Amino acid sequence: MHTILVVDDEPNYLIVLSELLRDEDYEVFTADCGPAALKIARETDLDLVLSDMKMPGMDGIELLAKLKELNRHLPVILVTAYAEVGKAVEAMHLGAFTYLAKPFSNEAMLAAVRKAVEHYGLIREVNRLRSEAAPKSGFGGMIGKNPNMLAVYRLIEKVAPTMSSVLVTGESGTGKELVARAIHNLSERQEAPFISVNCAALSEHLLESELFGHEKGSFTDAAYMRKGRFELADTGTLFLDELGEMAPSLQAKLLRVLQEKAFERVGGSKTMQVDVRILAATNKDLKDEVDKGNFREDLYYRLNVIHIHMPPLRERIDDIPALVHHFLEKNGQRLGREKYDISPEAMRLLVTLPWEGNIRELENTIERAAILCNNFRIEAEDVQPDSSQLPTAQEWSSSLELSQFVPEGLPLADILNGIEEKLVRQALEEAEQVQARAAEKLGITKSLLQYKMKKYKLQRKRK
Repeated sequence: MHTILVVDDEPNYLIVLSELLRDEDYEVFTADCGPAALKIARETDLDLVLSDMKMPGMDGIELLAKLKELNRHLPVILVTAYAEVGKAVEAMHLGAFTYLAKPFSNEAMLAAVRKAVEHYGLIREVNRLRSEAAPKSGFGGMIGKNPNMLAVYRLIEKVAPTMSSVLVTGESGTGKELVARAIHNLSERQEAPFISVNCAALSEHLLESELFGHEKGSFTDAAYMRKGRFELADTGTLFLDELGEMAPSLQAKLLRVLQEKAFERVGGSKTMQVDVRILAATNKDLKDEVDKGNFREDLYYRLNVIHIHMPPLRERIDDIPALVHHFLEKNGQRLGREKYDISPEAMRLLVTLPWEGNIRELENTIERAAILCNNFRIEAEDVQPDSSQLPTAQEWSSSLELSQFVPEGLPLADILNGIEEKLVRQALEEAEQVQARAAEKLGITKSLLQYKMKKYKLQRKRK
């Protein structure tokens, strides 16, 4: 619902204009002077100010200037008499959206109001897109041709044109929000807002205010009226990330919006009607949460009309090289550097790491490597994981099932020599026969490596 402030020192004119706008389903505030209008503007999330030009004390021109100091994008329409048209043109140069010369028809006034509100909505949307711009490469910003990802793409294409709610599941860092954005961008709502809320980032009280908005004075810090994400996403898409963290009381309010497309702001009594498509994501098993009593069963089935699961990075290892090159290009543009190169050893290491943090961890690793590497070339040491993340020898050996690959009855010395020889061969191959690098990979000195090469008769290969 769009919110308009009407300013006029004539009570009858104020009543007529405000009632006319309310009949068109606008939320209307009124003020009889400039100072009162400024107070409301500071405390209310407005979409338009409609003000008379000639008022005692602070006139329309002065009010316009002060409103622009508060919010330079907020549209202001000035109402003037024919004798003041020259002053109204001056106001246009100072930032007024337009002016209406008395007498004017209701149709002309409503047309100007609609145009101003739509213009302000476009400005808000452009600013939002600039601040939340996502990569445009790949499918909806997603990179990869793994069969699991191709299945996700096909499902997105099928569900995007519909009005169905979608539940996106997957581990943290797998790109669940990219799925939601792709659905929005391929839908008929693509020109409308896409609003994202992280349900795990806010307390229950703050999340309620974030979603549904609040009226001035509804709680201690509510110094002004604020629209919630449902209002801002009207005609568009609302993405609820980490939905499994939402408190039961808010789950009930969310269910009502899904069923009735209506809600009230916190501390308010007026029912707001909205047309919003809900997309949700979680890294939890919501069915298990339902069984535990932590999540409403009726809400679960309302949201889980279509289920899209994002595979973890360890299940799409073949996509890692493409992701690495994408992140290198992205960091090159961000840092203003030349095109980055990556060594075969570094890429082999990246492909073998567990990536418990999934794509987000990989992206952070590449960003760090891009900053720390020498001569725009990323080597294996630039992408080494933190030692705290590596398993200890005890942790590694405790999970090792030797009977799977060690023949029974083979002497211990032969087993150890066989493993050691294989590791030395592998290190030399990965280091392209550069002994210093091979020794570093094995964690031994170069002289000890040479001893072991002689022991196993491993001659350095000539290029």
